[in-house]
Amino acid sequence: MGPQELPDGLLDQLYEVALRVATGAAEVLASYSTKRLQQVETKSSPTDLVSEADRASESYIVAELLRSRPDDSLRGEEGASHQGTSGVSWLADPLDGTTNFFFGVPAYAVSLAAAVDGRTVVGVVVDPTRDETWSAAIGRGAHCNGSPCHVAAGRSELATALVATGFGYVRDRRAEQAALLPRLLPAVRDIRRCGSAALDLCWVAGGRFDAYYESHLNDWDWAAGSLICTEAGGEVVRLPGEILLATTPTLREPLSELLAGRPDGSPQ
Repeated sequence: MGPQELPDGLLDQLYEVALRVATGAAEVLASYSTKRLQQVETKSSPTDLVSEADRASESYIVAELLRSRPDDSLRGEEGASHQGTSGVSWLADPLDGTTNFFFGVPAYAVSLAAAVDGRTVVGVVVDPTRDETWSAAIGRGAHCNGSPCHVAAGRSELATALVATGFGYVRDRRAEQAALLPRLLPAVRDIRRCGSAALDLCWVAGGRFDAYYESHLNDWDWAAGSLICTEAGGEVVRLPGEILLATTPTLREPLSELLAGRPDGSPQ
């Protein structure tokens, strides 16, 4: 679905709502960042945290979306769910990088995406610690704080690529993810692990990273950031093993081969 296939004005409206709501949710997070969190619990494992900040941000997002577009569907990481009838659906990660937030590491964000008939058409990621808002609407390019952004140019060789990744919270899955590093690390410039999939995708879009990969992500982790990355000239693909890879076009093939266990590009 391209922008020309959407009803008149719908893309503009979704973009405006996404910007406003994600910005407001980031302000909710900021109200918690200077005080000690009182309610911190765990989800899938003892290291998978959720706090009252996550829930307050999601409550704000839900309330604002239902007020602005009551007929849309929505789903949030912390359990929010509403079934609408408009064909528009929202995916929200109210605090991507909860562990960073809890430990005072300045790498977390609000991620909000809108889809029409199942295809993402708007994505917004707000990074409150850097005062950066990454955004994209399908067919209109990607922006950071209103200025166009683009994936890195001139760093097209695998050996000079700065690659980001992430790890899950379940022990066996972390071991599986760690097993990729011995064959990847010697082949690239270096590896970074920042702890927010949404920001990793945006930083590929802005040229800070040459690529990002991670396995077993949830759709709210990547929906907004993937659109921002592709609209910035990047490519986002799904690989075997539930790996999401976001990168520049020239690095897609060699990185895909490495992640699939084919460092020389030969078929398995």
